[in-house]
Amino acid sequence: MSPFTVLLIALGVSADAFAVALGKGLTLPRVDRRSVLAIAATFGLFQAVMPLVGWLLGAAFADYIRAVDHWIAFALLAGIGLHMIWAAVRPEHEDDEAPGRLRRRDLTVLGLATSIDALVIGVSLAFMEVDILPTVAVIGVTTFVLSAVGVALGRRIGSRLGPPAEIGGGLILIGLGVTTLLEHLRA
Repeated sequence: MSPFTVLLIALGVSADAFAVALGKGLTLPRVDRRSVLAIAATFGLFQAVMPLVGWLLGAAFADYIRAVDHWIAFALLAGIGLHMIWAAVRPEHEDDEAPGRLRRRDLTVLGLATSIDALVIGVSLAFMEVDILPTVAVIGVTTFVLSAVGVALGRRIGSRLGPPAEIGGGLILIGLGVTTLLEHLRA
């Protein structure tokens, strides 16, 4: 597999992570290096690990995963999106944690939701002549960079919008979930 093909695969699987990072950037009241690093590292790590796991599993579970991956991604993305909208429309943030704080659990769920397709791609990579470790490294680094850009870009847009931006971020996640579901149902 050529390096250009690997880069195209990396860009393709990282697109949803970029969109989710953009949504997170829209909703965070304060974006600092630590927040950007946490989001980008989480998404990059999941996008690198999931194809590796898929590659290791090979074809044994490909049909099963492919049959439900869109439903899993839809449920996770829509659930987080609805939670974000709910948090924006409540009169006050009633979370025990500080408003806008990045929660590891939320990042983990988002990382998983955005990387399910990467798992299936990893399964397909098992049938190709590909050096898997450099391939997943390119996917992880590409996702890391695009996610960091997404958070920063979302923050620039969101700093002027406040709670409507949080609603927008939630709608983006729900839209990604619906789009993922519709694309797979049409196929």
